[in-house]
Amino acid sequence: MIDPQTLRMAETHLAGRDRRLRRLIEAHGPCRLGQRRRDPFHVLCASIISQQLSTKAADAIMARVAVAAGARNRFMPRHFLSVDLRLLRDAGLSNAKARWLTALAKAVDGGELDFKALRKQPDERALEVLDALPGIGRWTAEMFLIFALDRLDIFSISDVGLRRALDHLHNGGGRLDDGAARRITQRWIPYRSVASWYLWRLTDGDVGTWT
Repeated sequence: MIDPQTLRMAETHLAGRDRRLRRLIEAHGPCRLGQRRRDPFHVLCASIISQQLSTKAADAIMARVAVAAGARNRFMPRHFLSVDLRLLRDAGLSNAKARWLTALAKAVDGGELDFKALRKQPDERALEVLDALPGIGRWTAEMFLIFALDRLDIFSISDVGLRRALDHLHNGGGRLDDGAARRITQRWIPYRSVASWYLWRLTDGDVGTWT
């Protein structure tokens, strides 16, 4: 979890570096990022299930997968180690997503993916470890670092909601290229995750899995 005092420091820093972002901070009030603990395995499972789906569709499929796997409050590796893939597909998962969930469970159960060790890794190394897993791309890894590992300085350049908000905030809605987007977000270091939280508030982005 993130100390609220750290969030207040982040808001002050961001407001001083970007007057347009300051107005967004004033409009939406204190940041609530990192205010509850999240089980890392469950978060990754939820991210795989929800890929390319609306929040509503993802929630419905997640509930059916939980029943199929025998999970109650949260997913754990044992739920996917012996489950019949046909049950997962019948719950609404694609073949690929069903395989990715079982591969993730095996990686955690076998120690290939160690969440305690991952927490100690610097941001870029942690992203590389996650990106190498089946079904976990760069965007999912970035979201995981923000919402499950409480990393404060992540900005996902490929996130559609963030880019739309950045375009609106700094270019009147016109598309900023990657270079311009990076130059703007460099001002926000070391609190780019907090800035991202405010940008998502602007677009009401589809980040239900994470927030």
